[in-house]
Amino acid sequence: MVTVQRWSGREARLLRDALRMSLRDFAAYLGVSDRTVSNWEAGGAGYQPRAESQGILDTALGRAPDDARTRFAEALEMSDAAAPVTGRIEVDSHKFLPVFIGVERAGRLREHLTPSEGAQWLESSSTRLDHPEAQSCVLHVFACGVAVFHLVQPHEPAALTDLAVWRYRSYASDLPWARDKIRELLEGDHAGAPNPEYVLSLYCLTSGPWAGGAYDTALRLLSTPSVLVDRGAQGGPAPLACTVEESLLATGFDHPDIVSFGVRGVSTAYAGWSGVAYASHSSERSLTTDELVACELTVQALWCFTRHIQQMVEDGQDPSMPERYGWRFLRAAASRLTTARAQETAQHVLMREAIMKTSGLAERLRTAQEALRESAG
Repeated sequence: MVTVQRWSGREARLLRDALRMSLRDFAAYLGVSDRTVSNWEAGGAGYQPRAESQGILDTALGRAPDDARTRFAEALEMSDAAAPVTGRIEVDSHKFLPVFIGVERAGRLREHLTPSEGAQWLESSSTRLDHPEAQSCVLHVFACGVAVFHLVQPHEPAALTDLAVWRYRSYASDLPWARDKIRELLEGDHAGAPNPEYVLSLYCLTSGPWAGGAYDTALRLLSTPSVLVDRGAQGGPAPLACTVEESLLATGFDHPDIVSFGVRGVSTAYAGWSGVAYASHSSERSLTTDELVACELTVQALWCFTRHIQQMVEDGQDPSMPERYGWRFLRAAASRLTTARAQETAQHVLMREAIMKTSGLAERLRTAQEALRESAG
């Protein structure tokens, strides 16, 4: 039978999860107050209950049903594998800012850029640019008429809330920067070119101070940061009280729109409408950053492309695109993104399906395909 040499808030949370009890029921099961259990779990691996409480937890584990002890042992093993190597939060932020510039403009820009490597069913070229705050900035120009800025910005925030606030505040400067940069590159030929409308974030977590259930919750919060921020505050997005983050990490957080694509012992990963969060636990078996980025570049380019078609419909126009990028192009894109390929790993399939589901791209591709087909017919 598994034993715990020294209980911390992490193991207490894992035992509660294994017993499938609410915080209140678990406190009653142990004979302690709700606040006591909440304090244990909020402290995570860094908090050790008093000697009396250590004995209470030993007893609780000893009288737990066999299936609960098995779940506890498995969860403990998994959380040990996921435990961070330092107490700092270290995150690489990847931002994607797409803008539709048109097929002709894209063609002219691509003449001066380097063709991208890899599969070319969605042709693109790229170049590095200078950004005032990014460690790296690459502009990808797709032959179908979309340009996507990819910014990489490493961060070591004191808390997830700080990162969430930075995210929303930085969008306010990233969007006009991208607008001005694309106009500069088009050398005045930007009449009618839409401005970038949104930013999609991908967070790759490399280190954090959490363990067990709190580690999992942290990744969920990274994919849905709006729960930590008052975006309507006077003067711009502002942090909610620090107790909000502490409470969510202690009690757990879920959202119906979040989709997991992690693999036990390999990665923890979540996709949501507003972003993707990924943490590798096995460098040999997990997805690489390049694989995550490549998927998002494809999805964001096509999302922007279909958004342009939608905008034409809403403006009362008959949508039209060059035949090469008409409804057959969208049909082929939908097939490639929704059908598993023989060379794909299970992780690739899970990643693609999660991102497709949370982005809503599959439905957008169908709608845009129908609109172009009707217009062409």
